[in-house]
Amino acid sequence: MNLADRIAGARASLRLPRRTVRLRLTVLYTGLFLAAGAGLLTITYLLERSAPSGKTANPLNALFDPLSPSLKSKSDQTQLTPTGVRPPSVQLKKQELAAELKAQALTTHTTDLHHLLTMSLIALAIMAVLAVMLGWLVSGRMLRPLRTMTTATQRISERNLHERLALPGPRDEMKDLADTIDGLLCRLQAAFDAQRRFVANASHELRTPLTVNRALLDVTLANPHATIEDLRTMGQDLIASGEQQEQLIEALLTLAASERGLERHEPFDLAEITADAILAPHPEINTLGLEVEATINPAPAIGDPRLAQRLVANLLDNAARHNVPGGHIEIATLTDSGDAVLMITNSGPIVPEADVDRLLQPFQRLRTDRAYEENGHGLGLSIVQSIATAHGATLSARPQDGGGLDIQVRFPPAPAASGDQTWPHSADT
Repeated sequence: MNLADRIAGARASLRLPRRTVRLRLTVLYTGLFLAAGAGLLTITYLLERSAPSGKTANPLNALFDPLSPSLKSKSDQTQLTPTGVRPPSVQLKKQELAAELKAQALTTHTTDLHHLLTMSLIALAIMAVLAVMLGWLVSGRMLRPLRTMTTATQRISERNLHERLALPGPRDEMKDLADTIDGLLCRLQAAFDAQRRFVANASHELRTPLTVNRALLDVTLANPHATIEDLRTMGQDLIASGEQQEQLIEALLTLAASERGLERHEPFDLAEITADAILAPHPEINTLGLEVEATINPAPAIGDPRLAQRLVANLLDNAARHNVPGGHIEIATLTDSGDAVLMITNSGPIVPEADVDRLLQPFQRLRTDRAYEENGHGLGLSIVQSIATAHGATLSARPQDGGGLDIQVRFPPAPAASGDQTWPHSADT
């Protein structure tokens, strides 16, 4: 071993222990105990030291004080001469004896104080060692649930998100922390499950048109008697299938963009966006003979106008596509308590209350049969939900008794800086 290795080994051996919470708690407990013990010892020493200052603070003072009543009475009985005068020599001896006894008492008291201080310091040192040991044990006992949670959390990964800490014990801070982590794991599990379902559904939705296109090509090319009309029909079918794929990819890109968050923060008016969406062509409205009633009032908001346009277009398209012949659509924009509100109500099939939240998830449809998939890919409302979340808006949907949905999107108030924006005047359509 060379010199550098020896120096590195010496440094490693002299390295301080890791400053864990247990070590810090032990040091804190020990420091508090030493501070309290030192304070108690100081107060006791000062009280004992000041005791001899009083005449009656020490019993020796009362016994050996030359002016005390006991000595005075005894002296009067034994030291008086027949003439009633105390000899000077006797008085001097009494004073010398009293002074000597008092000096001895003070010396004894000082020695006792020194002995008391020494014994107290030794006891404090012994108790400090015990405090370190007890602090280490008690802090370890208190932090045991935390170590259990740490070990369990390190073991949990995306493969076993179903596991929970489930920490037993009283409802204290450790229990609250464990329950909070369990709640976080539940949300993570739900997010991972939703992501897996999304990937699986997206793969299925993208694979199905490709399979159809391949089948069209195989059938047409396998027919040796295929005519120009057959090839033209195949081309038209391929174009229609390609348009569906384009719509699906565009919807997926919009969903991904809205979930990524807002890249633009511009003022816009829901009234103007909604009016443009109503004037856009909607074949389903004419096909089903739907009645559209719109009440357009200014509703200023701030965010990404393109995503807001997609939100309104998807809601209107969903209301028209999932409707019944001769049904109706009611759409309105307004400002309520500073919030920009968009409300749209449509007739349609009965929607169970339990299916409303499910319809806001990607690739979820009211009916799951293959024939019903012609009405869309199940991304419309999920895109609306994602765009609303990106804008900090709240989306509420509830089924109507006669069928259809009543959807409301409430955008937060626009900042004061956008108040200079000239918003369109109210208009009823």
